[in-house]
Parts: sequence; C-alpha cells; structure tokens
Amino acid sequence: MTYIDCYLVPVPRKNRSAYEELARISAKVVMECGALRVAESWLDESGPEASSYHAEHARLDSAAYGGFAGAAGAGEGETVVVSWIEWPDKATRDAGMEKVTSNPRMQFSDRPPVFDGRRLIAAGFIPMPLE
Repeated sequence: MTYIDCYLVPVPRKNRSAYEELARISAKVVMECGALRVAESWLDESGPEASSYHAEHARLDSAAYGGFAGAAGAGEGETVVVSWIEWPDKATRDAGMEKVTSNPRMQFSDRPPVFDGRRLIAAGFIPMPLE
C-alpha cells in the first residue's frame, strides 16, 4: 500500500526562488531513492475563501475557519508550502529516507537558510481506500 510523507512549512516570500531550487534538488534525490511522486505547492494567497469548501447550508463566515498559514505559524512576510512525497510502501519510504537524509546533495549547510526547519510540520500518512 502506498505511503505519503506530508510537509507544511512557512517560507519567507523573498526566498521563493531559493526554496524552489532546493525543492528541485530534493525531488531528484527523493525520486532516486524510491519515491513515486513529489509535489510542492505554494499557498494560493488569493485563493478561494475557506467557506467555499462547505455546502451553502453548512457554510460559516470565512473568519470562523482555520487556515494553512495559521496552522504553519506563518508570520509577516511569509507564505506556506505544502509538499508531499508518495512512496510505494512504508518500507520503501523508511529505506529511502535514510538514503535521502544521508545524501551529500541534501546537506545544504553551504547555503543561507531558506526557511526555519524547526517550524516544518511533517508526518507520514496511510492512504484510505476510497473504492
């Protein structure tokens, strides 16, 4: 059964191109280590109101809903990235992430920090069968 790693991180808007460069490097390494798919997504700050995700009869004022920026703790000058990696299964993920985290290409200490890694929210997810 596939396994999903999911990440939510606040990123300073001014670091967008630097983040995208790191994301391209990371995606390549992760795919070489067994991942099936990598997705990186910027928050659409002009995007749909939170209330639009609910049926009209259940809709509240948009301010009543939480949001990704708040969940990520994004502050002034920051936006949010949601990322996920799809793996064939958890065993492949575990072996792959061990390779990823020890890969020299993933050691970005020679670059200025693009985001505060202590604020990255990450977890593994088991997909639900929907059919």
